[in-house]
Amino acid sequence: MVTNAHVVAAGRAEIELWNGRRVAARVIAADRGRDLALLQADTGSPAAAQTGDSSLLRAGELVVAVGNPFGFTGAVSTGTIHSVGTFRGLGARNWVASDVRLAPGNSGGPLANARGELVGVNTMIAGGLAFSIPSNAVAQFVGRAADQHAALGVVVQPVPLEGESGQIGVLVLEIVRDSAAERASLLPGDVLIAVSGRRFRSLDDFENALYVSRTGLLEVEFRRGGAARSRSVMVRMAMAARAA
Repeated sequence: MVTNAHVVAAGRAEIELWNGRRVAARVIAADRGRDLALLQADTGSPAAAQTGDSSLLRAGELVVAVGNPFGFTGAVSTGTIHSVGTFRGLGARNWVASDVRLAPGNSGGPLANARGELVGVNTMIAGGLAFSIPSNAVAQFVGRAADQHAALGVVVQPVPLEGESGQIGVLVLEIVRDSAAERASLLPGDVLIAVSGRRFRSLDDFENALYVSRTGLLEVEFRRGGAARSRSVMVRMAMAARAA
């Protein structure tokens, strides 16, 4: 099961199923930056939601949100897609923005299209719009957790790259101790500009690039000390069940 990370911040949760049955669950993977968590619980064999391709969403398309706003179990609200992509003030990640009415209790719930396919995970409200994590980003998160690819071990933020319109750099703020990044001698202040030749238009691109290699060996291109000249280092990713 997938929900928002902020919903299960304690690492454990109790899940109430459609039939009223309650079961204990534990968090087996979490991505605090993307606000996603993967839970495991003994629920029997409920039918899985059908997932749609969020990259195919278009402005004006009908969407439906399901959740428990203000304690109303299984409440449904409808609306239309406003846009899909990055939004000023929300970082360099892609979002599905819609005019669906969300309220406390909708976090972590599904956003579906008119065919009943999951196209997003509802997360927050900003500027009068509902923002949901695209289903493609959710699928990538689940796939990474299932494959047990490890994190690079960095705390980052996006920064503009001078003279490179449409692309971003990823500024390293912190290095996790004994991580792949530390072993590769990356340092706080480094600006990552490519992974295995893949440049970034958003933080989603950066995270996706970390998991393209099944061997776990990645070439990371970066700039250090404000120098315009870039350098590269080979990073050996260890195996673990945590997101980047």
